[in-house]
Amino acid sequence: MDESVRLAIAKWPNVPSCCGWLRLSRRGEWRVPEGPIRHAGLRAFISRNYMAEPDGRWYFQNGPQQVFVSLDYTPTILHLVSPDRLETHTERPVETLSEAWLDEEGSLLIDSEHGIALLDDRDLATFCAGLDGDLESPDGPLALSWAGRSIPVGRIQRAEVAARFAFISEPA
Repeated sequence: MDESVRLAIAKWPNVPSCCGWLRLSRRGEWRVPEGPIRHAGLRAFISRNYMAEPDGRWYFQNGPQQVFVSLDYTPTILHLVSPDRLETHTERPVETLSEAWLDEEGSLLIDSEHGIALLDDRDLATFCAGLDGDLESPDGPLALSWAGRSIPVGRIQRAEVAARFAFISEPA
């Protein structure tokens, strides 16, 4: 969290929170009702101050105000920034993948040191080139080869994701 944000919280401790204004898209874009946030400085500020409440609501701390984020899918989106490197939508490098899941829509979810994340659909074909197994078989074993490791790939229904990974898609 930025030091200026910490100081603002101390100065104005009782500012009401905001819901329904900021959204995280499936591709990792910060969006407001008017459209995507294009200003690089504002995107970076939101990303640096983005975190979760213990109850699974994600927000960004905007000075003294918590701005809760509506999630189009998961609280983190992953981007393939080179053939062997992933990073989060907040530009944090991903070092360790533990498991992955395919949903019924063909979306790939990956668990890393940053928690559960959706892989940006624009990176899906390249990343899944290392997929071993039969996608047509609903019960067949699947695995991904990544950084010299084999990562198990399970199946999951999209409707189960938020509850299984303890986050709230639409905070109120």
